[in-house]
Amino acid sequence: MGEKARGAPVLVMKGITKRFPGVLANDGIDFTLHKGEIHALLGENGAGKSTLMKILYGLYEADAGSIEVNGQPVRIAEPNDALRLGIGMVHQHFMLIPQFTVAENLVLGAEPRRGGLFLDMKEAIRKVEEVSQAYGLAMDPTARVSDISVGMQQRVEILKTLLRGAEILVLDEPTAVLTPQEVLELFTIMRNLAERGKSIVFISHKLKEVTAISDRVTVIRRGRVVGSLPTAETTVDELASLMVGRAVELVVEKGEAKPGEDVLVIDNLHALDARRLPAVRGVSLKVRGGEILGIAGVDGNGQSELVEVITGMRRATSGKVLLKGMDVTNWTPRRLTERGVVHIPADRHRHGLVLDFTVAENMVLQTYYKPPFSRGAVLDWDAIRKTARELIEEYDVRTPGEDTRAGSLSGGNQQKVIVARELSREPELVVAAQPTRGLDVGAIEFVHRRLIMARDEGKAVLLVSLELDEIMALADRIAVMYEGKIVGIVDRDEATEEKLGLMMAGASVEPDGGRAGRVG
Repeated sequence: MGEKARGAPVLVMKGITKRFPGVLANDGIDFTLHKGEIHALLGENGAGKSTLMKILYGLYEADAGSIEVNGQPVRIAEPNDALRLGIGMVHQHFMLIPQFTVAENLVLGAEPRRGGLFLDMKEAIRKVEEVSQAYGLAMDPTARVSDISVGMQQRVEILKTLLRGAEILVLDEPTAVLTPQEVLELFTIMRNLAERGKSIVFISHKLKEVTAISDRVTVIRRGRVVGSLPTAETTVDELASLMVGRAVELVVEKGEAKPGEDVLVIDNLHALDARRLPAVRGVSLKVRGGEILGIAGVDGNGQSELVEVITGMRRATSGKVLLKGMDVTNWTPRRLTERGVVHIPADRHRHGLVLDFTVAENMVLQTYYKPPFSRGAVLDWDAIRKTARELIEEYDVRTPGEDTRAGSLSGGNQQKVIVARELSREPELVVAAQPTRGLDVGAIEFVHRRLIMARDEGKAVLLVSLELDEIMALADRIAVMYEGKIVGIVDRDEATEEKLGLMMAGASVEPDGGRAGRVG
């Protein structure tokens, strides 16, 4: 979008520095926000952008630097200071009470009273309706928060800051849990707020969204500002280079898929979540050798439980999982591993690595008991280290050596260790869950290349991701999960963000691509 005429600075942060043990999170950062501006703060996870905004909101206190609001020097020691200065923050994880209504959540801590004693619910609802109409944020104040969509819950959070008089809004990764349609609705709300004179800081690592909504963009890399410029004067490629420090191939080239026989067949699968409630509800899928099947959906719709059943980490209550025609339902992870299933888990710390083990030890976690790594009860450390050195080189793992502790590596290099270990085992089926979560665009590029290589070598790849761009870039066919069910499967050539977004919100898609109503 083009740069509009900017008002006076409403916020000036100068030389902001913040240290944590072993980490310089912010290193002399300067940041300026103007009235009526949408200013994107762009950077990879761990770059320091959220730390900077938490300092502004009083959740952290800077070790050095100064803050001015409307031209006046201020000290922000706690969130109440920020609120008094007209600064509101909408956190990535909403801070709402699900059992309360919209109105009850919005007036919590500032409840209108009758006679100074009793809660005046009519006045609370009136105030909510007045503010929601003023800013075009229509919603039912009497609806219970647990019954409204994620997009509507985010509106409640935005309204909460407006009710408390916020003139500066900080939105921390606000699109992370939204469908594409909800993202567009959020952008409309943001533009309306900016036109009414509100100033918005939009924290993100999504390049496409930053270029779509912001007036200016400041890029942070490793705690420092590496660029600040009008969005209209930059490109996605330039912003990617600023984020990583080198040119990046944002869309990995891939040829046409050559699918073979069915490798994974899932038939009417059911499973419960950790609370013993239905999470996977009658899922049926096929993944063929030589193709990537992507599963899209908003987080919490049964994707994690499905992956856990396929990889032996959760029991199915009914239905079947077949691997090359063999019934492997409820097999243990080791049996599945030995049959050629590899798993790149969503949580690399809990399920992917032993952080206190060395890189070499992590490289053989599933194969240490087999030749050439084991001679009976004795491990062959020369063979283990030799294999680790070969994989470190092939997969470009940036580590001082194979004896380095895995926990000391960056997130991207930890992920490369997992990818190297899993893909080097000549799998039949690759189950990749959130394979690039928290990685910089350079590491994302690498992981994407490796998944496409696995496909081109004839492996079956099941990709589960919350990033729709990732699904659309890699998948040959796309299935969408909603409330534990598959609501539709489309070929990549027929997939659009709009169609997938509707499915992610619960609309099923008939074979001809038509809409077939909402799935309950």
